Amino acid sequence: MNGPESEEPPLRRAVCPGSFDPVTNGHLDIIARASKLYDEVYVAVMINKSKQGLFTVEERIGLLRQVTAKYGNVKVESFHGLLVDFCKQREIPAIVKGLRAVSDFDYELQMAQMNNGLSGVETLFVPTNPTYSFLSSSLVKEVAAWGGDVSHLVPPLVLDALRERLESRRGSD
Repeated sequence: MNGPESEEPPLRRAVCPGSFDPVTNGHLDIIARASKLYDEVYVAVMINKSKQGLFTVEERIGLLRQVTAKYGNVKVESFHGLLVDFCKQREIPAIVKGLRAVSDFDYELQMAQMNNGLSGVETLFVPTNPTYSFLSSSLVKEVAAWGGDVSHLVPPLVLDALRERLESRRGSD
């Protein structure tokens, strides 16, 4: 069969960007929801050389690959530079971002408008599950560093890595 009927429809692609230092259950909620809406979801781990993360970019990618493997259509990569360039290189027309609160919206709207103006990439905002509306990687790291229980906030694999990293840092102080 020739003609338009025989052509495969283009893959619907989106990207979920972030630092993921470490990945939280809130991040995974957004990634899981995006994976139901798109054929391919890229998780783009931002490289920010001016910030010293708890985990290296390679460690974050490894953890993300393990905790997202069950979705089957999620690819994890790093990027340095403009997110719109990452999108152009992979023909990704949509960015999926979770919104926790109104305060997130002000900043994210500016970013969405800038990204659209630069490249035409659309941003879709997904309201965060109320269970995770307060959750951030920074908060998880701070609570864990003080010995608080974050087991309900991160996947078990990430919890183990987080405990190990914090323990090794305590030992080197």
